[in-house]
Amino acid sequence: MERTLGKNLGQKGYQDLRWEDLVQTSINFKGKELDSISSNRERGGLARALSQGGWGTFAFSNIEDSPHAINKALQASEAIPGNGKLAEAPVVNETIKARPETDPRDIPLEDKKALVDYYNQMVLKHEGIASTEARYYEINREKYFFNNEGSEIYQEQLLTGIVIRLIARRGSVIQRTSVALGGSPHYNYLLNQEEVVEEKIKETLDLLDAEPVKAGNYNVILDPSCTGVFIHEAFGHLSEADNLATNPALQKVMVMDREFGPSFLNVIDDPTIPNVPGYFVYDDEGVPGEKTYLIKDGKLSGRLHSRETAGKLGEKTTGNCRAQNYTFAPVVRMTTTFIDNGPHSFEEMLASIDNGLYLKGAGGGQTSGDYFTFGTQAGYRIENGKLGPMVRDATLSGSLFATLKNIEMVGNDLKFSRMGGCGKDGQVLADVAHGAPHIKIRDMAIGGR
Repeated sequence: MERTLGKNLGQKGYQDLRWEDLVQTSINFKGKELDSISSNRERGGLARALSQGGWGTFAFSNIEDSPHAINKALQASEAIPGNGKLAEAPVVNETIKARPETDPRDIPLEDKKALVDYYNQMVLKHEGIASTEARYYEINREKYFFNNEGSEIYQEQLLTGIVIRLIARRGSVIQRTSVALGGSPHYNYLLNQEEVVEEKIKETLDLLDAEPVKAGNYNVILDPSCTGVFIHEAFGHLSEADNLATNPALQKVMVMDREFGPSFLNVIDDPTIPNVPGYFVYDDEGVPGEKTYLIKDGKLSGRLHSRETAGKLGEKTTGNCRAQNYTFAPVVRMTTTFIDNGPHSFEEMLASIDNGLYLKGAGGGQTSGDYFTFGTQAGYRIENGKLGPMVRDATLSGSLFATLKNIEMVGNDLKFSRMGGCGKDGQVLADVAHGAPHIKIRDMAIGGR
């Protein structure tokens, strides 16, 4: 019956229908104890209409209510002031199947539980580890999309991973780190990850002996994790065109071809990269996702769009309009946002710094306009071009635009995150990723003690 939903659409204005069958599985350990196992299924849809006014939406959980939902969405649209204009998008008729190397849907729940418990016990056996939180997650979506322009899309999206949060303690010193595995449709990507977990255990325990970093301005090298979170939070959100369309001050800053960084700086949003959390084929408006240069050769070259924002700004669609699930209307969201490879090696970066810091692993943070603050999980002093003693408790902060101009080197060792997640407008998307190589930034403000 799902494949016939499009027959309920009329020709008045613009209309579309999404229907989703979502199954989410979660296995959670807290310390040694199994905290919860759950597998939940949700089914429902959302009708949208744009007719002589603003957007009208209506969510429904009974598939037979779709004609009623469309009428309600139309009525709402006609009652809302507005003059929405949609950019053109291709008419698509396609079926997209998830084809994992090893399908997590075929793996018994007991095996999944045993796997996350195995990694969890690896961590807990080490003296100095006070506690852990270990989680297996699996998100399986079947999505149908129809609009009255003729598009009909069936798309499977599958994502599975393990996240372990480590808490180490010695006296009054407490250190928290995390490690993510998988972040793809392939269950086999979760296997044989002992080396990755052991490396994180060692780093976490070593932090107990590290000195707190001294606050000040430093030349720094950021690892791919720190850099990826920085570019996602500080620049990616500014590139989402729904923020730009309603912010005249931001429009004056985000001018195409404006120079934001060195000529070897390239920032990209790309949902077509397989086996990372931000991968998909079509967004929730039925628009194909595509590689979009946000900064190219140091200059602003693009932004992320829905059909509405592309229409308002007279630009082409990019396939970046997505929703957490069927209960939400889609909004402009990032996919896999990253700094592309540059010309420099990590060794060159080290050799260029006499007195600085190497910071690893992104922690929590926040942004306000173009100002950002982020924590890091670990760090090392750089002394005379070589890594020195370990330091901890470093935060980095500053103005985005000043920081971009202070990037002196971009590495050639691009790496993508294994864990997704991004919140906006009350919606949290798991299928969002970031990436970066190492980068060197001069005169970075570092908070510490």
